[in-house]
Amino acid sequence: MRMASQSDTALTTLREQGIARLSELMAAGVRQQTVTRLVESGRIVRLARGLYQLPDAEIQAEHGLAEACKRVPKGVVCLLSALQYHGLTVQLPSMIWMAIEQGARTPRILYPPMKFVRFGKAALTSGVEGHVIEGVPVRITDPAATIADCFRFRSKVGLDVALEGMREALKRNLCKPDAIMQAAQQRRIWSKLRPYLEAMTADAG
Repeated sequence: MRMASQSDTALTTLREQGIARLSELMAAGVRQQTVTRLVESGRIVRLARGLYQLPDAEIQAEHGLAEACKRVPKGVVCLLSALQYHGLTVQLPSMIWMAIEQGARTPRILYPPMKFVRFGKAALTSGVEGHVIEGVPVRITDPAATIADCFRFRSKVGLDVALEGMREALKRNLCKPDAIMQAAQQRRIWSKLRPYLEAMTADAG
């Protein structure tokens, strides 16, 4: 493949995907040397080791989530990062919280900074929404599942954060109490979450 056509392929791939890993560019027929030259010429931008984007790509507020899911495509954005995405917390997590499957190898990633938690197979699919950020497919727990997960991992995120998320979700009608109950039951945290949910719904009534 000629250098020019390799460059065109790299640029086309990045336009289509938004963000691409080096392995994806190479799978499309682009050599590593071509990628290096494109970076040096400013035609593409190296976001992190093995991660690339076009210089004129639209950068969204959730850019870090797109990078994280590109690095860990089987992961699910969860806990504090999901709360922030849904606008259910004033917390600004310094790391992106990502759920990976029980038994999976923990990815070694320096950037973006990430915090990994373990979910069972059911929790990695139940209550998970698909979004697209800067052309990158991103999986994020929905509001009800996020609240249940925050109660499940309250020792990591804090009970006050879990309560804040539930209060905001109910106030803004992002999810119904029944949805929170179902998510909590699926995640086997209903007995811990139930008193707080009942108190909040009683106050609202």
